[in-house]
Amino acid sequence: MRAERLFPAIIISKKGSGRVKNGHPWIYDDDIVSGPEAPENGSIVDVLSDRGRYLGSGLVSCESRIRVRLLSRNANDVYDEAFWRRRIEYAWQYRKAVMPDDLRCCRIVFGEADGLPGLTVDRYEDLLVVQCMSYGMEARKDLIFRLLLEVLAEDGQTIRGIYERNDSNLRLKEGLEKGKGWYPLEGLPQPASPVVRICENGVLYDVDVENGQKTGFFLDQKYNRKAVAALARGKRVLDCFTHTGSFALNAAKGGAAHVTAVDSSELALNMASFHAGLNGVADRMDFVQADVFDLLPDLAQRKTESYDFVILDPPAFTKSRKTIHNAWTGYREINFRAMKLLPRGGLLATASCSHFMEADLFEEMLRDAAQEAGVQLRQIAVRQQAPDHPILWDVPETNYLKFYLFQVV
Repeated sequence: MRAERLFPAIIISKKGSGRVKNGHPWIYDDDIVSGPEAPENGSIVDVLSDRGRYLGSGLVSCESRIRVRLLSRNANDVYDEAFWRRRIEYAWQYRKAVMPDDLRCCRIVFGEADGLPGLTVDRYEDLLVVQCMSYGMEARKDLIFRLLLEVLAEDGQTIRGIYERNDSNLRLKEGLEKGKGWYPLEGLPQPASPVVRICENGVLYDVDVENGQKTGFFLDQKYNRKAVAALARGKRVLDCFTHTGSFALNAAKGGAAHVTAVDSSELALNMASFHAGLNGVADRMDFVQADVFDLLPDLAQRKTESYDFVILDPPAFTKSRKTIHNAWTGYREINFRAMKLLPRGGLLATASCSHFMEADLFEEMLRDAAQEAGVQLRQIAVRQQAPDHPILWDVPETNYLKFYLFQVV
């Protein structure tokens, strides 16, 4: 028997109803046909189809184009403390099931994929880094953070601090202010430093949760870096867009003869160099500050350096559908140049972290680049993000990372 409805209802269009019935959890502002004139921002509403059928309940974001983010499609759910605890417990149990040996550094909550829309929680040893990208999550963060600590403590996990990385421009679209800083935890002193040392795949890093990219580190490439390490023994490796050196370090620890790490940021390269010393591989690495788009053709022209493994892990070249063509051209350029640089039998690792650059489009680009370079690609592996960033098949925004390993023949 269904519980009596306690929430105001909104009715959405046939188009919006179809998308929600197919599994997508977002209702856009232009999907709404009717509803309360002024719902409380961050409150819960029921969503009804154009025929009045109950589709789910979700959190309202009054200033966002994504007007409602569904929490549940079960009309009997009650959104009390027990509900939020269950969601966090499910998220933690999932990580324990899919990556039991890597729980010290992992993504604990991945927004919609964990039924906690707009919320990201990353763990770096005994620190949690949190991003709230929806008004509803921000309004409930005190409860969510307390439950996070309780669930982890009950499983023997010690956390000494929560750092809020709410410095993304996406918050402005939600009507939220940007900012970052330590969240006050009752009974615990504020950690003295935002830098924490982690170990991933046997590689040590110092992660700056205050100033590092995203939440401090790119956890999603964890097992792709491991795949690179397994192929690197004896190779001369060129790691482009190295950032703080994660792929380069995995290659070096995997037994590469030499690794050249390239980035345009002096600050990032300084940290990569520090990490090389920290891991005892500095004698087999060098660091080059350069624009990869300029460096690759220059290396091919000079022919003074030879590499038999090139890694391309650029930042997202597109963050909207409007710029996909420019992104496609950029990806093609660097992949074409890498293929031309490599000898027959050389290895190429190439990635895209933009969900707008869908796999079919990325593969089309790779085929085009290979034809122009006069080479064939022998596929070694096709991979995606680590399983602590779970993919919901009906939510394409959760499926963003493409990673390919090829032999160039």
